[in-house]
Amino acid sequence: MKRRFHKMHGLGNDFVIFDARETPLEMDSARARHIADRKTGIGCDQLILIEPSQAADMKMRIFNADGGEVEACGNASRCVALLAGGGARIETTGGVIGAAAHDDGATVDIGEPRFGWDDIPLAYPLDTSALPVGWDGLREPVAVNVGNPHIVFFVDDADAVELERLGPLIENDPLFPQRVNVNIASVKDGVIRLRVWERGVGLTRACGTGACATAVAAIRRHMVQRPVEVRLPGGSLTVDWEPGGRIRMSGPATHVFTGEIDLETLG
Repeated sequence: MKRRFHKMHGLGNDFVIFDARETPLEMDSARARHIADRKTGIGCDQLILIEPSQAADMKMRIFNADGGEVEACGNASRCVALLAGGGARIETTGGVIGAAAHDDGATVDIGEPRFGWDDIPLAYPLDTSALPVGWDGLREPVAVNVGNPHIVFFVDDADAVELERLGPLIENDPLFPQRVNVNIASVKDGVIRLRVWERGVGLTRACGTGACATAVAAIRRHMVQRPVEVRLPGGSLTVDWEPGGRIRMSGPATHVFTGEIDLETLG
């Protein structure tokens, strides 16, 4: 049986999106991996499944390219808002978020960041404002949960860090029982330059929740003023957060094409 899908991206962070609100679609890790495979499937960083919700207008399930189901994805939220064609409340495993489409993009209310060691979560109590840990010169990261877990390192030159080598080591460190997204940031003239190793994906051209986590960390450390521009390899996002409030992220979302696939051919 063929199923219709949308191929979309936010700043190069790309998605295959299935709308299963009217016709249910079974999804597991193996099927998600097959679809995400860029040689034998459709190819994407994340597979997104839109389902009915009793708590919001729709439910968004997110599967990383490795097949793991995760809690939140900021770039995908903007794409889903664009598909919805207006304002929408979206249920995710990380909580209910609000999204509103505008022009060729969307603004997403990510919710309130969480900083407790058990909110990240960490394996044991530590000060999340400056974790007393390090990897090969990367030291004292900020830990924050914005619907999914992130750590943020501030360095002089984000491009000089060997993120492809260090990313998987940090992601899978026992300190992070649910693994972690790794953000490497530098700040110049009030603008954040960011590179992200995404949990279950690897190096990515953009990560919306990573941009939010990094902006929150920089604002907490009084390194930038709100709202802040976050520049990623795929382009820029704008993040606004006032301590004690909710995070709002704005940026583009692009619909590439609509297609059909016979999922039975994927095994």
